[in-house]
Amino acid sequence: MPPKRAFDAELQALEALRQATPEEALPHLTKTLTHRNNFLVSKAATLAQHHNLTALAPNLAEAFPRFLADAPKSDPQCWAKNAIAKALAHFEYQDPDLYLIGMRHLQPEPVWGGNEDTAGPLRSTCALALVQCRTINSHKLLLHLIPLLADKELNVRVNAARAIEQTGTDSSALLLRLRAELASDSPELLGACYAGVLSLEGPSAIPWAARFLPPEDDAAAEAAMAIAQTHTPEAVDILKSTHKRARDPWFRKATLSALALTRQQSATDYLLHLIEQDTQTADAREALMLSAPSPETLSRLQQLAPNPNN
Repeated sequence: MPPKRAFDAELQALEALRQATPEEALPHLTKTLTHRNNFLVSKAATLAQHHNLTALAPNLAEAFPRFLADAPKSDPQCWAKNAIAKALAHFEYQDPDLYLIGMRHLQPEPVWGGNEDTAGPLRSTCALALVQCRTINSHKLLLHLIPLLADKELNVRVNAARAIEQTGTDSSALLLRLRAELASDSPELLGACYAGVLSLEGPSAIPWAARFLPPEDDAAAEAAMAIAQTHTPEAVDILKSTHKRARDPWFRKATLSALALTRQQSATDYLLHLIEQDTQTADAREALMLSAPSPETLSRLQQLAPNPNN
């Protein structure tokens, strides 16, 4: 059979396995994981995860290094390595060496005007997976994760911050505090740092996070959202006072969205009060509507500000 037809037939057979039972899929997936085609192997790894075939973890781990050699040719776009790493992470595979290799892997591939590193998602997946490896203590985890905070890819830096948060130690919180204090990165990374510190330290860290609100910029909006995710009365108090002081219209709207996301009744009452006073009515209404309001809140909202689309 010509190569193209053979490939199409194999791909079709794999797609059919999505509807099969795990027992039916196991033999075919076991064989496909030995294939040299990275796309077919990626499909097989994804199906192994779909069927929760943990028995295939050794096969997946064995296939992984095959796509590291001459990687741009053997595994363009990191399709195979990404799918394998995701499946192994899903299975809570415990060998850290595979994840460490993935975290360090760079794969420049030619694009118009130069090269592009296609291994960023792989580094992110492996960083988050490494945290679940029980053979590595928290100190060594942080040693492995810290370099990714300086990765060229934003998504890798963000996921490194999330992985550091998941280590769950006092050192993790201090490291995230330090990274946030440097404030020399994208708002998305800074937001991950704010959220990580608040998750680890709880409401006691709200005053620290509130220090990043005055600039009224994108990073300040990330801080507001991180504070909101504590779902505490303290968060409401800080966000209300921030909204009252804010001068930038965009940032005032952002603080209203954050208030709604606290899921606190006092925040809901504040937003309804703004509507009642005809102050930022449209923004307050939008914030409430995007926060999955209760039937009672919807009823009060309808009385104060009927939907203009009705």
